[in-house]
Amino acid sequence: MNADLNPTPNADIQATLDCLRLAVSKTLERKRRLGQYSVQWNDDAPFAVGDDAPEYLRVPQQSEKQYIEEK
Repeated sequence: MNADLNPTPNADIQATLDCLRLAVSKTLERKRRLGQYSVQWNDDAPFAVGDDAPEYLRVPQQSEKQYIEEK
């Protein structure tokens, strides 16, 4: 069996993905401007981004900055 792991989405699916990405980006930016933290998922564990994030969910500043820049 020859399964394509990254199939090209059709136009409707691509439009939905683009809409979701835009909504998430706007929400994360709004939370950042308001000084609220956000919880995100990386690999197999959640982590928090923001000044008021719970200490047990924080990642080291270098990793957090690198992760945000990759997005």
